[in-house]
Amino acid sequence: MGGLTTLAVVVLAYTLVASKLDRWWISGPMVFVAAGTVLGPGVLNVLPFSLSSETIRTATELTLALLLFSDASTVRLRDVEGDESLPKRLLFVGLPLTIAAGALVAYLVIPNIGWGPAALIATILAPTDAALGLAVVTNRAVPVRIRRALNVESGLNDGIATPFVTLFIAVCASEEGLSDQAWGLEALKEIGLAIVAAFVVGYIGGKLLALAHGHGWASDVSEQIAILALALLSYEGSVAIGGNGFIAAFTGGLLFGAVTMGRLGAPVQFTETLGLSASFLVWSVFGGLFAGRLLTEELSAQPIIYAIVSLTLIRMVPVAIALTGTHLRPATVAFMGWFGPRGLASVVFTLVALQDLEHSGAGTMLLETATWTILLSVGSSRSTTPSRASSTSNATAAAPLRASTPASPSGCWPWPPASGTTGPPPNPSSGR
Repeated sequence: MGGLTTLAVVVLAYTLVASKLDRWWISGPMVFVAAGTVLGPGVLNVLPFSLSSETIRTATELTLALLLFSDASTVRLRDVEGDESLPKRLLFVGLPLTIAAGALVAYLVIPNIGWGPAALIATILAPTDAALGLAVVTNRAVPVRIRRALNVESGLNDGIATPFVTLFIAVCASEEGLSDQAWGLEALKEIGLAIVAAFVVGYIGGKLLALAHGHGWASDVSEQIAILALALLSYEGSVAIGGNGFIAAFTGGLLFGAVTMGRLGAPVQFTETLGLSASFLVWSVFGGLFAGRLLTEELSAQPIIYAIVSLTLIRMVPVAIALTGTHLRPATVAFMGWFGPRGLASVVFTLVALQDLEHSGAGTMLLETATWTILLSVGSSRSTTPSRASSTSNATAAAPLRASTPASPSGCWPWPPASGTTGPPPNPSSGR
């Protein structure tokens, strides 16, 4: 049986028992990382995975592009009506501080690394993944406003981090002599052209689809296909003119969502579902090319140390600073900081960086550091998140989360809920 055939069998088997596995805290990423590791070059070597494969790169990049577009077009700050300040603080204060803290720690912990590679590692590992923390964003023991803030943060922070990944890849390429262009100009060119592509595809395309929807010209199925085409066009169109495809997909999704005003949220789910399906392949690639490689190489302490600090202090301290003045209880601030699994975006960013910096001396350390951080996220998110939520709930049982908010009937979460935060939270990005 060929490698791809075997992987297809694994996909089928997983889908048949996914709900059962979920109750055992075994997630899809766990299954496919394990499958990729066993089937990949490090063990059985039946999957044709290679870091230099253009097919692998295209498939992984398109997967992230679909999810960036669908996330940006449906996740809006109005989803947390009455508490917009929480995701804004996490995205526009917490995220930059996380990148800065990560770069500083990488520079101090990893030997012989410059500021450019240190900043690149920190940026790649800054975005969080709601799918790996599904137990939080769907756990009703956690208040809706906290779940929604974390879900919106996870839906948008990978798109916000993308320009910085582009910038620091250009910096590293310039430092290593892999590019004869000024890194600042190169990064600005990619970002600028991406925004142009995003406007043409996301804004104009969104206008046209909204017009067709309003006049009843498009069917439900054709709307789904049109949105998928727009997501692909935003990425491929940007790449074709020399722009960054991820920035175009994310910005195009934002513009599409703004133009359609959420009226086409249901058809967007088709694109998100395709992204979820493709993410199984991405996690298998991670297992085969990243995790499997650790089995054949000598362990290094520095990447493991950085991974542990990255998943704890590098996120928790910036989140605590970002939430200063919100009057949330310390246990809740710590809980929000603890929620920070790294997932699919970090996998794809790492693969892109490795291929763009193929002859760079920083490649090996980047691979090991990112792999350990993501592996620890995948392995620990399902087993620690529910108990952490429970311990946070117990720790706050004696008083409300906000000093000025009366306790709920259970005595542990804010009550009554903020305006607009009743009901279940929006679904997290399923494939990430």
